[in-house]
Amino acid sequence: MTSFLWVPVLLVGPFGATELLIILGIVILIFGGSRLPQLGKGLGAGIKNFRNSMKSVTNPDNGSDDADAPKDDD
Repeated sequence: MTSFLWVPVLLVGPFGATELLIILGIVILIFGGSRLPQLGKGLGAGIKNFRNSMKSVTNPDNGSDDADAPKDDD
């Protein structure tokens, strides 16, 4: 009975080349070949925006506070 409990865990492993090809085939069937470049471009832009927002969160001192700081002319 314990082997039955482990079966779902084994099905959620890393994807191999065969699985990725099957997923790619399904995506091509659903969206068509003409929309794949648009989907890739949108996905790339989303990842780029996410990375830029994560950089601004981890590094809040990006120079924008220098404009608000009082200038000292001694």
